[in-house]
Amino acid sequence: MTNALHPVLAILLTAAFAGAGATLAMLASVVLARARAPAPVPTLPVAIGTAVLWSFAGWRWLSGAWPGWWLPVPLALATFAVPLAAADLRHRRLPDALTLPAYPALATALVTAAAAGPGPPLAIRAATAAVLFGGAHMLVHALSQRSLGAGDVKLAGVLGAVAGAVHWMALVLAAALASVVTVVLALVRHWRRGVPHGPGMLAATWLVAVFPGTGMGT
Repeated sequence: MTNALHPVLAILLTAAFAGAGATLAMLASVVLARARAPAPVPTLPVAIGTAVLWSFAGWRWLSGAWPGWWLPVPLALATFAVPLAAADLRHRRLPDALTLPAYPALATALVTAAAAGPGPPLAIRAATAAVLFGGAHMLVHALSQRSLGAGDVKLAGVLGAVAGAVHWMALVLAAALASVVTVVLALVRHWRRGVPHGPGMLAATWLVAVFPGTGMGT
């Protein structure tokens, strides 16, 4: 915990988180640029954004906001969230090149968290929430493809798993926050091909993962 660490050590650890996040973000940018259907994103802003999220998650852990077994979840989520949000804002797409690998990466983080923390209830809740959240988005997509794209549906399952692992109410909160972000995006800019919903989904899920409240693991 930060108050139990020497300040210099805490700063070094936070810097290490930032460096690791930036490195992974640069790799993600390369993946998007070289994908079968390229969706290049600006490497430096994506690296900086990911570094900020990594360092903030690391600081939250160091300050005792939640136990160490939860740390891999917000870190893994941030790794995919920033480049995917950038791709959706820039290209109106959530490329499979990152969306699909997010499933095994986040599943590994969640299974590890469950094994080291509260056990099977967390894993079961995450899996159930993935089905419910993904199914709800699939239904909306079937009713109105303009409102919700196929990439949003693919992303919804893994984000639902993360939010559900926090708590059932976190799943509801993530959905509400995502809608708010999408409305804000619609107000600040005219989108020719529909308003991107991915950034809102990603931002909302990361927020509930980093600020899980007291219900996590119950």
